[in-house]
Amino acid sequence: MEPKSKLNCWEFKKCGRQLGGNNTKESGRCPATLEERLDGVHNGVKAGRACWVVAGTLCKDQVQGTFAQKYTTCKQCDFYEKVRKEEYPNFELSPKLLNKLT
Repeated sequence: MEPKSKLNCWEFKKCGRQLGGNNTKESGRCPATLEERLDGVHNGVKAGRACWVVAGTLCKDQVQGTFAQKYTTCKQCDFYEKVRKEEYPNFELSPKLLNKLT
């Protein structure tokens, strides 16, 4: 039996802002669905499992801003907690992820 695949943020949150999603015409694609430099992190697609370090993600129908502006909120997110638990003890910390974006 194959292991259960890990969800990306847009699948977990059902935001519809991924390629072909039902909310892209109205709101555009979320930057997490476009960020190639984080592809594969925590076994995700693009930044789908590291969305908290991507500036301008669209959560709760609002652009969330830079990492510094949104991290406190992201740390309280149910998806962030899910990824932390699933990836323990190999969860990549935010400073390491941010380095991949520079």
